[in-house]
Amino acid sequence: MITDGQWRELLWRRAEDPGSIRRAYQARKRRNSLLNGKSTLFLVAADHPARGALGVGGDPLAMADRRSLLARLLTALANPAVDGVLGTPDVIEDLLLLDGLNERVVIGSMNRGGLAGADWEIDDRFTAYDASSIATFGLDGGKMLLRLVDSDPGTIPTLEGCARAVTELAEHGLMAMVEPLPYKRDHNEKLVLQKDAAALSRASAVAAGLGSTSAYTWLKLPAPDEPDIVLDTTALPALVLGGVPSDRPEDDLASWGRSLRHPTVRGLVVGRALLYPPDNDVASAVAAAAEVLRTAKGVTE
Repeated sequence: MITDGQWRELLWRRAEDPGSIRRAYQARKRRNSLLNGKSTLFLVAADHPARGALGVGGDPLAMADRRSLLARLLTALANPAVDGVLGTPDVIEDLLLLDGLNERVVIGSMNRGGLAGADWEIDDRFTAYDASSIATFGLDGGKMLLRLVDSDPGTIPTLEGCARAVTELAEHGLMAMVEPLPYKRDHNEKLVLQKDAAALSRASAVAAGLGSTSAYTWLKLPAPDEPDIVLDTTALPALVLGGVPSDRPEDDLASWGRSLRHPTVRGLVVGRALLYPPDNDVASAVAAAAEVLRTAKGVTE
């Protein structure tokens, strides 16, 4: 929950004290490592709005209410099993001003230029954080989206941009979280995610080879139907992404659990499925996901 007073204070700082944002970055208490004491990592994601993807389920503007989004993020972060957040500068800075990111892992989202539904969607330019700002602001890594469409030349500049970002983040000793997603266009030219093991394995192999070193590269992957085939593609650490939430949260949880059991997988990065569950109970949705992670990795309390 965000009180009226907290909201007014946030709006005042945004308008009248923009320097408070840099001070908030500098004052943030960082934790010592990406992985927690159980050697896992659980992040909530909120970088969808910057790509113009505001809808969840049947509500096309679900994520358009910023106060609601921030309140949901703070509810998720209140669970001690949640290690941190992934977001664009606007979201991260709102949370900083609300004092919500101390001792949390913070991953900056980097390329959001492939606006949802745009003709150039696959040419996903880097329009948010870059490696230099992530290092300067004391964040823990950067995330990039890499949608691979063989029939779309927009894939090429995105590949090149991601490779450059991987190299630059590694120069700062920071995590590069690459999300490789293979797509095809259907007969209506709509982009459709390819979820078969062959397509996901190929995408993972391409992403793993980006940049001048893979020392700091992590993969963010959808939960495949055949997790062993896909996750055996590389030795890089992986995180399971939540993806588009279904109408049955229990099915999403079961799918994540199958992938979480693989030894290369270290945790979860989930956004809409936890922040906007069908029953609107964010705390319970987060707790259920945390339990799936704990059980899959054999972590004892």
